[in-house]
Parts: sequence; structure tokens; C-alpha cells
Amino acid sequence: MKSENTDGSTARPPGMTDVARLAGVSPQTVSRTLAGHPNVQEKTRAKVLAAVDQLGYRRNNAARMLSSGRSRTVGVVMLQTNFYSRTAVLYGIESAARQVGYSVSTATTASLDTSAIETALSRLADQGVEGIILAVPLAHASKRIEQLTSSTPTVTIDGSRTSATEVVAVDQSLAARLATRHLLELGHETVWHVAGPSQWLDASSRTRGWRDTLEEAGRTVPPELEGDWSPASGYRNGLILGRIPDVTAVFVASDEMAFGVIRALHELGRRVPEEISVVGVDDIALAEYCSPSLTTVAQPFEQMGGLAMAHLLRHLKDPGAPAEPASVEPALVVRGSTAPARTNGT
Repeated sequence: MKSENTDGSTARPPGMTDVARLAGVSPQTVSRTLAGHPNVQEKTRAKVLAAVDQLGYRRNNAARMLSSGRSRTVGVVMLQTNFYSRTAVLYGIESAARQVGYSVSTATTASLDTSAIETALSRLADQGVEGIILAVPLAHASKRIEQLTSSTPTVTIDGSRTSATEVVAVDQSLAARLATRHLLELGHETVWHVAGPSQWLDASSRTRGWRDTLEEAGRTVPPELEGDWSPASGYRNGLILGRIPDVTAVFVASDEMAFGVIRALHELGRRVPEEISVVGVDDIALAEYCSPSLTTVAQPFEQMGGLAMAHLLRHLKDPGAPAEPASVEPALVVRGSTAPARTNGT
């Protein structure tokens, strides 16, 4: 808290010159001490640190950059959303950053428009971040985005691609294959699909994996339905699916949409899993506790965030090293929302 002068005005916070005056050294010595410079004598270091404690001096990010040329900060570009997956990825990034003494600055974008992503990247670059994690589904990079990711080391997740970035991703096509194969192996003739938004690379990859699996098995590919990742969109599509008598199995592109699908099926009197089996994707915390518990394809979101941070740090340490994409494999988690297909009316 700032102190008050005798005239009642608010005093300025202590600065580096105040620390230097109290410790009896130069401001340059204070700067070197706080930066951990090896040539500062231990006696001098002790005096500086004692002055810092006495004054309550807090060194800001700008000062660190001036003394070391490094901000010890990484930036993250994320879509402005309350989806569990985004929160978990950010938690993984922040945890990994904190372990190595980095802070995280987040720039959110309200849309996936290229101009919005350009603005978010520019804002982080202006803050002097050392590197950026681009956690939005970028299908096509503009010239400006290419410039920004070339000038600032960048790692992307969510399947985004630019010419200068490293990529950390989950194999979304495999996630869809695991879900679809599981339902086919339970004896269902085909599998319907509630897809995510078509502009999301993850959604299109899951749709492709679902379709390819059905075609390879020689099964009919039903028309896909599209949601927007929300439970409400799952509910709307569930009302459609529940009125189609032949539907016995549904692969939903996210757990949150799957919750909406199951709610709609319950309201229509279609029992899960006795009449219709449902599989989601993500394995969020609530998946185990819905009714019935949700069979889903787990994605290690926190691990992805930590892996993205590790790749960024490696790139910062050795900018000349070749980019090495990293793929994290999803895993099927079988619970109560799937069951063998009924035969002969049983």
C-alpha cells in the first residue's frame, strides 16, 4: 500500500534510487543485485536486499526488461469462452511457467476472425513477451500473423498452423475413431454424429475420423448435425436425433454437447444407453457424474498446456533448433452411457 505524506497526499512507491540511497550503493548495483549478477559481492547483495525489504520495493516488469533484456513473460492467445478445455489448457501453461519463473499474459479474442487474432498477437508483442502460445484454431494465417509469429517465438495448439510455429496437438481424428469403433464394436449398425463448429480444426478432424471409420467398416454414413460446443446446441440436436427411430448410437464432438443430447433424449423418453448409446469427447470433470456417467474420449488438456510451454522454452533457449511437432494421444474412457445394441427387439 502506498504511504501518505504529512499533507495527506499519496506518496509514490519506492523506486530503485531509493533502494540505492538506503543501501549506500549505486542504482546500477541495485539492478545487478536484483538480476542475480555473479559479480556483486555478498556483503553488498545483503545490504541491497535488506533495503528492498525495509522499503517494500517491488521491481516491475519494465525494470526487469531494462536490466536483463528479458521479460520472463510468455503470452497466450485464447478464444474468449468459458469452455472447460480452455481453462484446463491455460492452467497447464501457467503451472509449467510458474515452475521456471515465468509469468503468463493472456490476450483473449471474441472471434476467430484473422483480424481479431492479429490484434491479440500484436498486443502481446507490444508487451514484450518472450514467446507466445497460440491456443486458437487458426485455419489460415494472414501475412501479418506470419510476421508476428516469425518475430516472436510461437507454439500453437488446437491444430493451428503458421510457417514459423511449433505445433502441440491431440490427434483429433484418432479421438473420433476410438469413439466410433467403440460403438460399432458394441454391435450398432452405424453411428450418428453431432459435430462441433465447422470453422474449428478440431471439429473438422473429428468429423473426418468419424466418417472414415464408418466408410472403412462399410457402414452407412448418416447426415451429420452441427453444434457450437454448448450444451444448448447438444440439446437441440438431441431433440432431432431422439425423433429418428433408427438412431441407436451417437458420437458427440464434446462432453458439454453430449450432456445436452442426453437431456433431450431423456425428455423424449429415449433411454440411454438401453435404446441409444452416447459417446463424448474431452472427459471433463462432470462426465463421470452425469446420469448415466458419460463414455468419452479423454484429452489431457493440462498436459497439452504444459507441453506447449516446454516446447516454447526449448525454442527460446535454442531458436535455431528445428520445429518438432508433438502429438498427444487421446484415450477412450468407457462408462455408463454406452451399451451393446439391442437385437430382435430386446
